[in-house]
Parts: sequence; C-alpha cells; structure tokens
Amino acid sequence: MYAIIETGGKQYKVQEGDTLKVELLDVEAGQPVEIDKVLMVSKDGQVIVGNPFVAGAKVTLKVAEHGRGKKIIVYKYKAKKNYRRKQGHRQPYTEVVVDKILA
Repeated sequence: MYAIIETGGKQYKVQEGDTLKVELLDVEAGQPVEIDKVLMVSKDGQVIVGNPFVAGAKVTLKVAEHGRGKKIIVYKYKAKKNYRRKQGHRQPYTEVVVDKILA
C-alpha cells in the first residue's frame, strides 16, 4: 500500500515505514502529524485518485528531527561590468517517518 501526499507545496510517494525529508513543519520532534492532502492511494491493486484529494484519507507521520540541508551557492555576475554577488543558502527541512496510511 502506498499513497501520494502533498506537503510544503511538493508531492511525495510514501509507504508505511518510509523516512523522508519534507519542507519545515512547525511541530516538535517526536510528535505526530496528520496529512489530509492525499492525492492518490493504491491499496491491494486498487487505485483511488482524488479530485483533487481523496475523501477521508489520512497519512500519519512522526517527526524524527529538524535540520538544514547542504549549502548551495548563488552567484550572480554581469560580464565586463564589475558586478559580482555571492550568497549561500541552507534550506531547513523536517525528517519524518510514515506511521500509517488510512484510506
């Protein structure tokens, strides 16, 4: 059984027991989170597709930890104009473990 959920403006394919990194959630580590934006559920060979979400479907996640991703460098310049700007960025994330898929 798997589901496709939406959180943080992105879509993820999840199964029970999966660990994934999603956009930062405002929840303490160790606390559960319920996601009701379930786009699709595949259960025993049956596929249920929502319009846009599957009614009554929920995915329960447990927050493992919060962190920050690898640093990316944003470098802007204009040729021959002595314009150079260098900026770094680290995107915050929340690591979650999928507990249950209810459909």
